[in-house]
Amino acid sequence: MLCVLLTRLLRHVILCGVALPYIVRARSVNLRSTAPAPLSIPPSQEFDGDDGPWSTFTIQIGSPPQSVKVLISTYATQTWAIAEEGCGSGDPTDCDTLRGGLYNYSASTTWVPNLANLTTQIYGLGLESNLGYSGNGRYGFDDITLGFQGSGGPTLKNQTVAGVATKDFFMGIFGLKPLSSNFTSFNDPIPSFMQNLKNQSMIPSTSWAYTAGNQYHSSEVLGSLTLGGYDASRFIPNNLSFNFSTNDQPDLAVQVTSITSLNSSSNDPTILLSTPIITYLDSTVPYLYLPLSTCDLVASTFGLTYNTTTQLYTISNTQHTLLVAQNPTINFTLTRPDSLGSPINLVFSYQAFALQATWPLVDTPTLYFPMKIANDSSQYRLGRAFFQETYVIADYERRNFSISQVRYDIPTQEIITIYPPGNTTSLSTSTKKSVLATGAIAGIAIGGAILLISLILLLFYVCHYKPKTLAKRRASELSAAQQPTSQPTEYTKPELDTISPILHEVPPDNFPAQEIDSKSKQVFFELPAKEEVAAEVSGSTNLSSVLLREQEEMRIRREGEVRWSWDRRRRASRGEKSVGTESEDLSSGWGDREEERTVWSLGTTLRGASEHEHEDEKGKGYVPDMELQDVVLNRDGEERDDDEGDAGASSVSSGWVSSPKSAFSGLR
Repeated sequence: MLCVLLTRLLRHVILCGVALPYIVRARSVNLRSTAPAPLSIPPSQEFDGDDGPWSTFTIQIGSPPQSVKVLISTYATQTWAIAEEGCGSGDPTDCDTLRGGLYNYSASTTWVPNLANLTTQIYGLGLESNLGYSGNGRYGFDDITLGFQGSGGPTLKNQTVAGVATKDFFMGIFGLKPLSSNFTSFNDPIPSFMQNLKNQSMIPSTSWAYTAGNQYHSSEVLGSLTLGGYDASRFIPNNLSFNFSTNDQPDLAVQVTSITSLNSSSNDPTILLSTPIITYLDSTVPYLYLPLSTCDLVASTFGLTYNTTTQLYTISNTQHTLLVAQNPTINFTLTRPDSLGSPINLVFSYQAFALQATWPLVDTPTLYFPMKIANDSSQYRLGRAFFQETYVIADYERRNFSISQVRYDIPTQEIITIYPPGNTTSLSTSTKKSVLATGAIAGIAIGGAILLISLILLLFYVCHYKPKTLAKRRASELSAAQQPTSQPTEYTKPELDTISPILHEVPPDNFPAQEIDSKSKQVFFELPAKEEVAAEVSGSTNLSSVLLREQEEMRIRREGEVRWSWDRRRRASRGEKSVGTESEDLSSGWGDREEERTVWSLGTTLRGASEHEHEDEKGKGYVPDMELQDVVLNRDGEERDDDEGDAGASSVSSGWVSSPKSAFSGLR
């Protein structure tokens, strides 16, 4: 049993030993075999908005699904959709289409109102309130699916949804910031959609990558959104990595060291920003919120007009034609807020800032430059217009992000996974960690080899060496017991004189003790006290054969005795003289008296024979007891008839001889 268990254990160890290097290598290199793949969310293929147009994304809300188009917000944490209240009687008939579709929460069977307040479902939006945006939303929980119907996008149930009507946020939004929402207190947070995607293992991390796309290029460039990774085919990489801001909100803060403009008619750049500023990347709004001095320089350089009613910097059609012909560029030089690292330079075409405003911002479509005057430094923003020419990758687990120039020669999509910290394939992998991982692998391999060798040796000892040794030992012991070193020698033990009271023992050197085979019947050579003893037989001789041989000898002597007795009686009846003396007659028939004594003594000592054996003698032709009783010998050897003698004639007073019947009575 132990052998079987060790064999199974060894088999498992060998299998583990074979697989362990691959397991450790896979664990130390990446988690691709277990981590989910990033999600690439397809754009709607359309450009929408009152301040764009912008490449939008389609999501489905509720049951049955209601498709709406939304814009991407790098600053928001929630999902908003335009409610039916967002289009009133005074709005254009295509209001619902202009706003990307309406969400009817009452038509959804999976809608659950947010009753955290108990008195109302209406909560203030709060987003971008610092920039003057306002509005309310009807909050609740419903199912959300990313992508249009049939695209196979992920679906999450019971997610936070707000139905909004305010025209400050003309389109619905999908928030990328992985922060929880609190409707009552900070002790009851509700996870964001990004957090739930990660918690339900639908994305490897809460990282994202986004570019807004643009419509002004020779061919329309759709927006790109990747959750849990990035698309390496969409940007030109650089070596600058930014850290999130140090406040509680993980904002994408950068330092703008300079803004310049350069056109084809001049080799000298125009400085538009004289003093570096720290601003935030925020795709929720389309504008660049800049200092007043910078706004004035930009307006004078590009011939913009500020409309006090709409608070927009408008571009006339004539000026727009001129600027397109000149094809000026606007260059942003960015660095980290702590001024570490090499700065990067991002180049924008004039057309990236020549946007078209529509209802409800203006009554008629108007070209405008997306720029706003910031009241203070807290309002500095680089809005959605900035994302047209940049590709932003945000890694919230490591609290860093990058900004890169977009590519227009877009090759085949190349999605790269951003793994959470602790994975050696992540963006923060170091050489030192790789060295430690290699040493750990070597240590595990050596320990496994030692364990394997130890198990093999133990298995060999328990299952092969030890049983073989025990078998040899047992075979040797059995051989010694069954085959003695010397053959047994038969010894005859001399009889003791019946008269002598002393028993003469045989010297020990003439009668060595013999081992008795355990399979044979052991014979004990005990001498009866004060009785004549027959010669003992060898310990290897069977007692039954001795008894049979002695009985045969006695039968022969009795037959001779009978013949001798009958012969004398016959002669006596005829008046003939005996042929010889009693001694001579005995010697001619039986032998001498001593032999006769020996024979009858032997007969008296065989007291263990059964009555059944005596009856068998009759069946073999022996002299019947009735005939033997007629012959009785006295001490002198004379015969007497049983009826002539006294009652004691049936036995000899000396007790050493009697009729065959009395002699064999002791065996019954």
